[in-house]
Amino acid sequence: MNNAIQTLHDHEQAAQAALSDAAWAYFSGGAADEITLQRNLSAWQNICLSPRVLQDLRDGHTRCTLLGHTSPTPLLVAPMAYQRWAHHHGEAGMAMAAAAQGCGMVVSHQTSTPLQDVAASFLQDNDRGPLWFQMYWQADRARTQAMLSDLEDSGYQAIVLTVDTPVHGVRDRERRHGMQLPTEVSAVHWHAQTSAHTPAQTSGLCAGLADSAPRWGDVQWFIQQTRLPVLLKGITHAQDAVRAMQVGAAGVMVSNHGGRVLDTMPSTAEVLPSVLQAVRQQRADALVLVDGGIRRGTDVFKALALGANAVLVGRPALYGLAHGGARGVAHVLRLLRDELETTMTLCGCPTLSTITPEHVTP
Repeated sequence: MNNAIQTLHDHEQAAQAALSDAAWAYFSGGAADEITLQRNLSAWQNICLSPRVLQDLRDGHTRCTLLGHTSPTPLLVAPMAYQRWAHHHGEAGMAMAAAAQGCGMVVSHQTSTPLQDVAASFLQDNDRGPLWFQMYWQADRARTQAMLSDLEDSGYQAIVLTVDTPVHGVRDRERRHGMQLPTEVSAVHWHAQTSAHTPAQTSGLCAGLADSAPRWGDVQWFIQQTRLPVLLKGITHAQDAVRAMQVGAAGVMVSNHGGRVLDTMPSTAEVLPSVLQAVRQQRADALVLVDGGIRRGTDVFKALALGANAVLVGRPALYGLAHGGARGVAHVLRLLRDELETTMTLCGCPTLSTITPEHVTP
C-alpha cells in the first residue's frame, strides 16, 4: 500500500485516478444536483463529540450481536453493484477483505460475482461479521422464491430488501458519461424489470414501470417466503418504520441510497433519531442500521451514539477496491476500525454499549 494513502479521502483520490470517467461517474455520482450526497457527509461533521474523561477503559472491545451473530465490529460493507467493474477482484476480493477485518458484508443483488462464490470467499474466515444479501423487488415471484432458496443454501444469514428504488434516480453525471460496462462484467443474478404495457399504452408513471412497484402487501409476502430474517433498506420516515415492524421485518436500514436516487432528501444522520424512536416503540429487539456519508471512525461512533446497532460503509470500501483490490479494501476498513477504537478511548467508552446520546451534541 502506498504510504501516501493514510485516509479514506486519499483512497478516494487514488480510485478516481484508477477508474475510467464512466466508472467514476457511476460509482461516485449522486442524483441530480447531488445535494443529498453532500448533505450525508456534512451532517456527520456537524455533530460534535462530547467526551467523558477518567473512565474505566479496561477490557474494552468493539464486539456486537447482530441477528444472533457475534460480530467483532459494528461495521458492514454496504451492497454495491458491479464491483468487478472497479477491480477484477470484484465482490470476492471485497468479501475476503471484509472477513479478514472482522466486518460484515451485504452482497448486492447486482453482484458481478456469483453469490455462491462470494459466500465461499467470506465464510471461510471464522472471525468475521455477518453475511447478508440485498435484493430488489422482482415481479416474478417464482424467481424470487428460487433465489431465496439459493441464498439459504449458500450460507447467507439475512436478506436485505431495498424498498426505496422502484425506478432509477436522475443521475446527471452518469448520463453525461454513459454506462458502458466492460464485456466481462454483468449482474449475474439480475433480471431487468419490464413494463407490462405495450409502447402505445405507456401512460403510467415512468413508462409504466411504476405500476410494478412493490407495496406493503408484497413485502409481507416476501418475508413469509424465507426462514432468514429480512431487513428493509431505504427507510427514512418514522411511519414507514412502524409499518416495517408491523409486516414482520427484523429491522430497518436508514438509507437514502447514498444520495443516488432522490435529491434534496435529508441526510441519514438527520432522520436516524426519528426512525429509531418509531422502531423501538414497536419492538425493542429490532435492528436499526444506517449508511450514507460515513468517512471517519468518529462518524461511526456518532451513528452508534444516536442509537444505531451498526453502520454500513459503501463508497470508501469501493474506492479501496478500485485502486488496491482486496488489500485496498482491508486498509479502508482497518482505518475505520482503528479510528473508532481511538474515538471510543478518547470519549471514555470501553464498549459499544457504553456509547450513549450523551456523547454527542448537535
